[in-house]
Amino acid sequence: MRYTLRRLLQSAVTVLVVVTTVFCMMRLMPLEGYIGESWDKLDATQRENRLRSLGVLDPLHIQLGRFYSQIFRGDLGVSTRYRMNIPITEIIAPRIPYSMQFGLAALFFSITIGCTLGLLMARRPDGLMDRFGTVYITLMQSVPLLVYVLIIQLYGSQWLRIPILYREDRPETWILPIVVGSIGGIAGYAVWMRRYMVDELNKDYIKLARAKGLSSYAIMIKHVLRNAFVPIAAYLPASILFTIGGSLIIEASFSIPGMGGLLVAVIQRQDNPTVQALILVFSTIGVIGLFLGDLLMGYLDPRIKLARSGGSR
Repeated sequence: MRYTLRRLLQSAVTVLVVVTTVFCMMRLMPLEGYIGESWDKLDATQRENRLRSLGVLDPLHIQLGRFYSQIFRGDLGVSTRYRMNIPITEIIAPRIPYSMQFGLAALFFSITIGCTLGLLMARRPDGLMDRFGTVYITLMQSVPLLVYVLIIQLYGSQWLRIPILYREDRPETWILPIVVGSIGGIAGYAVWMRRYMVDELNKDYIKLARAKGLSSYAIMIKHVLRNAFVPIAAYLPASILFTIGGSLIIEASFSIPGMGGLLVAVIQRQDNPTVQALILVFSTIGVIGLFLGDLLMGYLDPRIKLARSGGSR
């Protein structure tokens, strides 16, 4: 409990630092992003009065204090360009389910297929499946995300004969985005699973289990797989961050009405308050992923001493 509370406090501080940095950087952006499309219709005096009424011309520490108080009240401000004068929470809330459904589906297939592939590769090193997995992992880690987004859009839609763009009334249009969102994670989980399973298979306790007559299946499932999942848990936060980062491109490419596509749109429109709010949401999700990854490692491996200073492992 002590470790959990400490990590929770560290996570809150991390989010605060990220939000503060983003807030200060957004103040370096052109001020017209806080007024909206009416900027060109106002003269210099009207612009200054408008910016002063919004508090943008106040000293930075006063603006920051006001921003913190708004966050604690659940007020993320209003949009200035994307949907003028509409509360940002009303813009983001309908999009969260789309991003969550897509992200969780991609993460599920990444873990399931990736760990299975890594298991098959580790059973027979230098075998056919190991060579196939190595080629796949090399391709996925060397090719940029945007490249295989375009390839899958081009050939996947032709082979499966489904529309490229997302349509809510056609569930099959989720196939291509989920495939794109998961293939990178599959490679990551496969390489980690293979690496740690091969390491475990060469340890003394496995040799002892074989000497006692345990079957290869029992050794793999009951001993090797369980111990190999401990370092895999450490990769989970990175997978969550990859899903968040990938959603920015994938949702925009497939016209999915989620938060990733929204962030791209508001950056293009220079809607500074909405950009600020979305980065707060994404950074919070990322930090929560790191926090849960630490707790999951402690749950899977009782040897990890979380209560000691610094959480020694």
